[in-house]
Amino acid sequence: MALLCPSYPFLLSSSVRTLEPIHTTLLATSFGSSSGCSNYTQRGVLRRRGGKKWTGECWAAVVEGVQEEEEVLHPKEAAEVAGAVEYDWREEWYPLYLSAEVPDDAGIGLTVFDKQIVLYRDGDGVLRCHEDRCPHRLAKLSEGQLVDGKLECLYHGWQFDGDGKCTKIPQLPAGAKIPRNACTKTYQVRDSQGVVWVWMSDNTPPNPDKLPLFDHYSRPGFQDLSTIHELPYDHSILLENLMDPAHVAISHDRTDWTAKREDAQPLVFHVTERTPRGFAGQWGRSRNPNLLNFLRFQAPCVLSNDLEFTDKNGVKQYFSALFLCRPAGQGKSMLIVRFGASTRSFLAKVVPKWFLHQNAGKVFEQDMGFLSSQNEVLMRENVATKDLYLNLKSSDTWVVEYRKWMDKVGHGMPYYFGHSSVRLPEKPAVVEHAPAGLVAGISASFPAKGGVGSLHAPNLANRYYRHVVHCKSCRGVVREFQVWVNAFRILAAAALAAAVLASARKWKVAFLVASGVLLAGSHAFSSVVALITTNFIRTHRRL
Repeated sequence: MALLCPSYPFLLSSSVRTLEPIHTTLLATSFGSSSGCSNYTQRGVLRRRGGKKWTGECWAAVVEGVQEEEEVLHPKEAAEVAGAVEYDWREEWYPLYLSAEVPDDAGIGLTVFDKQIVLYRDGDGVLRCHEDRCPHRLAKLSEGQLVDGKLECLYHGWQFDGDGKCTKIPQLPAGAKIPRNACTKTYQVRDSQGVVWVWMSDNTPPNPDKLPLFDHYSRPGFQDLSTIHELPYDHSILLENLMDPAHVAISHDRTDWTAKREDAQPLVFHVTERTPRGFAGQWGRSRNPNLLNFLRFQAPCVLSNDLEFTDKNGVKQYFSALFLCRPAGQGKSMLIVRFGASTRSFLAKVVPKWFLHQNAGKVFEQDMGFLSSQNEVLMRENVATKDLYLNLKSSDTWVVEYRKWMDKVGHGMPYYFGHSSVRLPEKPAVVEHAPAGLVAGISASFPAKGGVGSLHAPNLANRYYRHVVHCKSCRGVVREFQVWVNAFRILAAAALAAAVLASARKWKVAFLVASGVLLAGSHAFSSVVALITTNFIRTHRRL
């Protein structure tokens, strides 16, 4: 998911789009793979034979002349850098959710690495966060409900206030006191610039200096398009994909008018900053080296790509692509995407949100197969990325920087994949909410197309569960349009029946025409629902 979103052109004013060929691809969201599978290197074993190189899986012709491998590829052995730094993943702020999307009538279950938590608003509208576990019999509190601002476990009805204290146990005898240890662990949360952040440490008080702030989003009049997506691969794979602008022209060719495969080209990179908390630098396209983006990665999982320039009217414009990537367990991540701009085009004001949201979902689906398989290979091989990837200097610099950063801090994480080191999870992931019976069979038969059963069996390969369940506006559109679908079908059936019963020819024709128009309307609304909830599949992959 490079720094591109096919929906982003709608955010730009016409005066901005007529400037340099920004392609808005530079500021958007797409996903792709940075590894070259055709030149796979098995644990870095290389041998020369007959002018060719054996890479462990294939014969690759040696590049002759000025473009020797050391000039094209990033070296496997990096220059001397500072070693491991003190790091504890718990002493960080993690992006949980868009504050506007937090439900008012229920808690929502979320995960940070392997820690399950529940987020909700109490009776006063204050954001609260607890461990997602009832102290009684370990039932998930996120499966419960809110009663008078208290979070109630629906297993036995125990209720908890915002501080995690149990306030009601229906099964207690009259006059009996609630046990002191009938409480839940609480986590500190903050609502900052429209995003809910959680501090995960049990021992260290929240550090406000570590809470990310983004200057552009504090500017008067700065507007953004924000969405939430759950994804079926590790957050580090998501992050390196977001750092990879090179794949956009290929993987997202013609997703909109900004991504074209003929625009694939070498990129230029300049690293300007490396710290224990991340790195930053500039990058651009070799065909337009004067138009540079500024990229910054900051711990634990925040990536931003900004562009500033003066438009033809002499006004300074600001654009920002912000990616907040939360680790949501082994092989899972949750992404909050924010595309912001100081100016908006006319189209951005008239094109409905659901259309932009579904187009963003399409981008994820174009890369999902690449990234899921990449996740599987990294887990299976248990080898550092330097021995698996062929990282080009002209496309993969940010990926190398990120994996080297992981080398320094990975010891303080539950698991990680670094450039020179790796540590797999100590415990295997536990699969939850597995569908059973007929629903399981049906949903498994249509994992990508969003077919029958997809709205009833949670499946992160399905767009409905990746995005729609986390988006109030898309859920509202689906619900409203489904009502119209059903209403038009009923009216069409009634008109058809009236045509059969009518004796006059003109009335038969009128009722038949009305029935046809109503069926067409029903089909149109149904198509919108399908567009919002059904996965994109590449033409050559359709069976």
